[in-house]
Amino acid sequence: MEFPKFLLGDNTDYPTAIFVVHTEFPRFIINLENDEVEWLEEFSKEDEKELEEEAENLIVAATAFYDREVSRYED
Repeated sequence: MEFPKFLLGDNTDYPTAIFVVHTEFPRFIINLENDEVEWLEEFSKEDEKELEEEAENLIVAATAFYDREVSRYED
């Protein structure tokens, strides 16, 4: 089964949270309410350096995905 690169997540236990799930490596879930990120991968020391460089781009892309999805519902 193929998944989109990003998915929106919702949970009634967290009514104000806005979860975006990144399904490709490195997989993560970000809560846009507070920018908390949970990585779903294990990283080596070498990976961590590369991840630091890429993390900002991935978070910006996740936020842009959310903004795009919300704008589609507002139209």
